[in-house]
Amino acid sequence: MRTRVKVCGLTTVEDALEVAVAGVDAVGLVFYPPSRRAVGLEQAQAIRAALPPFVSVVGLFVDAARDVIEQTLAAVSLDCLQFHGEEMPPDCVGYGVPYIKAVRVQEGFDLVQFAARHEKAQGILVDAYVSGIPGGTGQTFDWTVLPHRLPCPLVLSGGLTAHNVGEAVRTVHPWAVDVSSGVERVPGRKDRLRVQHFLEAVAKADGFDREK
Repeated sequence: MRTRVKVCGLTTVEDALEVAVAGVDAVGLVFYPPSRRAVGLEQAQAIRAALPPFVSVVGLFVDAARDVIEQTLAAVSLDCLQFHGEEMPPDCVGYGVPYIKAVRVQEGFDLVQFAARHEKAQGILVDAYVSGIPGGTGQTFDWTVLPHRLPCPLVLSGGLTAHNVGEAVRTVHPWAVDVSSGVERVPGRKDRLRVQHFLEAVAKADGFDREK
């Protein structure tokens, strides 16, 4: 199985095109104003319009009001929603597109039970727990605490870089990995070489070379 790769926190058309050409499967747009990687609707529209076919666009929200999400979807064609707050299962459905529910892993958390509650989720994204910050911290966590089986695909996030993603893939065997700060030169701006090296590390862990 090939591990899918999503690069989150794109803020410019230039960066979006570079990561798409590099070979990522999905890009993430952050619709959470406090984030340094947040985009407005015009920025998001421009990025969406510039992307080539077969690159999925995921919209990230944190405890957003339903009308805000609906207005965003009316303006920007998103393939998937990613909820990073305290949203309950009913808050995540009814938008006409699939969703991924993110959760910050901490000691004693029952991920299997959490995934079962979100039975309609397309996947569960696991991130590092940092008090008061919903994600994008660049912090890792103990991957060995993750269960071997979940009722839906697992997306691994949290402090991933080209230096540790290979070990992460071999340890967790996730459906996909999600990276943001680990491929940046400054917050919100992705570095082409770091993205390339990240993809190569994932491919090596999967057991094949993307260049062949």
